[in-house]
Amino acid sequence: MNAGKLLQWRKRVGDKVQRGDIIADVETDKADIEVEVFSTGTIEKILIQPGEKVPVGTVMALIREEGKPFAAEAPAVRVEAAVPSAPKSPAPAAPQGAAAAPPPTIEAGARRLHISPVARKLADELGIDPATICGTGPGGRVTLEDVQRAAQTHAPKPAEAAPELDRAARMRQAIGAAMARSKREIPHYYLSTTIDMSRAMTWLAGENLKRSIEDRLVYGVLLVKAVAMALRQFPELNGLWVEGKAIAKPEIHVGIAISLRGGGLVAPALHNTDRQSLRELMKSFRDLVQRARAGSLRSSELTDPTITVTSLGEQGVEAVFGVIYPPQVALVGFGKIVERPCVSEGQIVARRALTATLSGDHRVSDGHRGGLFLAAVERILQEPGQL
Repeated sequence: MNAGKLLQWRKRVGDKVQRGDIIADVETDKADIEVEVFSTGTIEKILIQPGEKVPVGTVMALIREEGKPFAAEAPAVRVEAAVPSAPKSPAPAAPQGAAAAPPPTIEAGARRLHISPVARKLADELGIDPATICGTGPGGRVTLEDVQRAAQTHAPKPAEAAPELDRAARMRQAIGAAMARSKREIPHYYLSTTIDMSRAMTWLAGENLKRSIEDRLVYGVLLVKAVAMALRQFPELNGLWVEGKAIAKPEIHVGIAISLRGGGLVAPALHNTDRQSLRELMKSFRDLVQRARAGSLRSSELTDPTITVTSLGEQGVEAVFGVIYPPQVALVGFGKIVERPCVSEGQIVARRALTATLSGDHRVSDGHRGGLFLAAVERILQEPGQL
């Protein structure tokens, strides 16, 4: 996504918040997202009001962390940082004779126009020439608010305005953009293998007899857990490709591809998939599917996946070769379980089997490691009691 619209604040200035609290709801092209906080403290200032649509990275609020005094003077309402600022450290001394770097500027005829990065990005998106905007910031700097005001002035009359796309259309655009980027930038390789599920399905049937109806497992949970456990042996497949280099993630957060009732899909994370028991994983899985289809996912669930698993077996598909979701570096697909003839001890017998596939990023791994990974998934599924 490039921008989001704030729907509502759930907290007010002066409210205390803890890490993990939901403080706001934001509308995106795919769903309404619950925004979490990742620190404990008190909300000191709110910078964005409900109904405002701003670029990704815009600072929404200021939180004073516990143990730190209030600022002597409240910060100005500016949205200049594209990302949360890093911890401050003393700036290195400039070499003797070197001039200080100027703030970001845009050439505008004979003069240099000072404009914040976020404001410049929004002006480009709206097709507004920054040179025509009167800046109200320090030294005439053009701020985000200046661009927003200019957009209202330049906005076409209601009769001339193009109809806004509904969420389903915007979702298709978002999915198309992500997948086009994936196929353009990621050198995919594809592998497949057939996994004998007879032992796993027999174990599952017996296990479910011991459980209440509400607590029974579906075989998809076995597949997800097997993938997570295999990733411990192949950490290069559990990570991201960011700024030209691979970043292996220590946590295993499997993203689950979930189809939405109105069309489209999302792939939120089951956090710490490898460390959850099957009972916990089934509960988390049900909750995630329900909230995804109700449009109430948390922001971390959409940003944390380290690999994606997609299963189209219920739709009758025997094999799925997925497109990697950037910046991830791998995707695992599962088809439906079918009975197939198999030779065992000289006899032809029927076995329940499914096709598992891997879409891998050649910048991070290769077919040899990918093949070993699929073999590990198969081996783990032959001992379902160990999941």
